[in-house]
Amino acid sequence: MSFTTTYITPDIKLSCYQGKPFKTEALFEHHLLVWLISGETKLILADTHYLFKPGDIFLIPRNQLATVINYTVNGLPHKAVAMHLTPERLTTFYAGLNVQPLHQNSDAIRRYNNHPLLRSCLASLEPYFEMERNFPGEIASLKINEAISILRVVDPGIDSLLTSFAEPGKIDLAAFMEKNFMFNMLLAKFGYLTGRSLSTFSRDFKKIYNTTPQKWLTQKRLALAHYQLCELKKRPADIYLEVGFEDLTHFSAAFKKQYGASPSLLLSGHAPQ
Repeated sequence: MSFTTTYITPDIKLSCYQGKPFKTEALFEHHLLVWLISGETKLILADTHYLFKPGDIFLIPRNQLATVINYTVNGLPHKAVAMHLTPERLTTFYAGLNVQPLHQNSDAIRRYNNHPLLRSCLASLEPYFEMERNFPGEIASLKINEAISILRVVDPGIDSLLTSFAEPGKIDLAAFMEKNFMFNMLLAKFGYLTGRSLSTFSRDFKKIYNTTPQKWLTQKRLALAHYQLCELKKRPADIYLEVGFEDLTHFSAAFKKQYGASPSLLLSGHAPQ
């Protein structure tokens, strides 16, 4: 397995991965514009999922919580160009513009398929990754501004998203956790997304569930796995990443401890009653 990430600036990167499916949990600090060159990417959100294929272009909104699984396909590595659209960059871009957002802000992933304008902009970055000297900052600014300008042309509602810089406010903790428990994130990040410090999050969680977040999360993830095995007949290897476990062996051991049988045995229908 090999994974490399090359930055030509702090905001523009090329990632290249070769090996078995690579999974990570992500809380995206900035809007991320991605052009997938080869391989496939699966984004799993709380209530939906997306599968992106070579040539696809998509924008992940900031503060989005997602499971990201990258796959190599047909012997080709997973390769992508990504551009971070930071609040500082967006504030500068929109300064002086009389912007009237047309739609309400949304945290949905925005798909642009293989739009020729965006593809041309992002593909033009590839040669710069081979430069041995530093990438000129003024050119980076031009390329990011070009991408934002194109987004505003092809996506009429994008201004509502890109001009919103508010941090998460305090929300219903139980509703959020019931929706997002499968994401294997640090508790501090769960706290941030619910508008709480880590200590306040832990205290409020104990009041609601009368247990620790770690124990509750494990039980919820195992219950989801049990449902997918018994009702949907999915294989253990196909679900352990999606329900929040990092390792198949660890998942199988935890599942057997909880239900008295391994996931494979339960799926086969030969588990003891």
